[in-house]
Amino acid sequence: MNVRWDCCKISLQAPPLDYSFRGISFIQDLLTEQPRAGLKVIKHSAGGKLLTQAVRLNNNTINELTDFASTMEQLLEYPDELSWVDLSFNDLPTIDPVLTMYPNLRALNLHGNSIQSLSEVDKLAVLPHLRTLTLHGNPIEEEKGYRSYVLSVLPQLKSFDFSGVTKQDRSTATFWRRMNVKPKKVKKRRDDY
Repeated sequence: MNVRWDCCKISLQAPPLDYSFRGISFIQDLLTEQPRAGLKVIKHSAGGKLLTQAVRLNNNTINELTDFASTMEQLLEYPDELSWVDLSFNDLPTIDPVLTMYPNLRALNLHGNSIQSLSEVDKLAVLPHLRTLTLHGNPIEEEKGYRSYVLSVLPQLKSFDFSGVTKQDRSTATFWRRMNVKPKKVKKRRDDY
């Protein structure tokens, strides 16, 4: 346990694994592509995997996250500790459920993609530590009630679209949800008749 804790402390302070601007179309290409060199070097574990909790995949041509989990397993020593993923400026049409496999995810950048349906945001509700989210520059941004909808589904957000979430935002989101979300009908069982 001590070794894992020490490695997690190192990975918390490590720079992100940076595959931005690499022309990547498929996640499995990360295994053959060299990441961008940063000012700080990412340390490796004894097993040769990288000790970081952040991955930058922005400004590529990724349109699906097939093999995301298995690729993170191969690259990162502790993929379950992933806390920041930048997938901005890609071609993602949906929010892939694979992102919900990372319960420690705190920041997720999805701006500048092709996400069409506001209900895609619902998938992220299972991420208890998500505090920062970007979605602007997607077609969903044009939907009525966009900000209120997102904040009603993800009330734990502190920052949304690079803007702090205010008390007024939370109040508006709560009111919006009350006015726009119909309560689920309770199904009666046969023996209730």
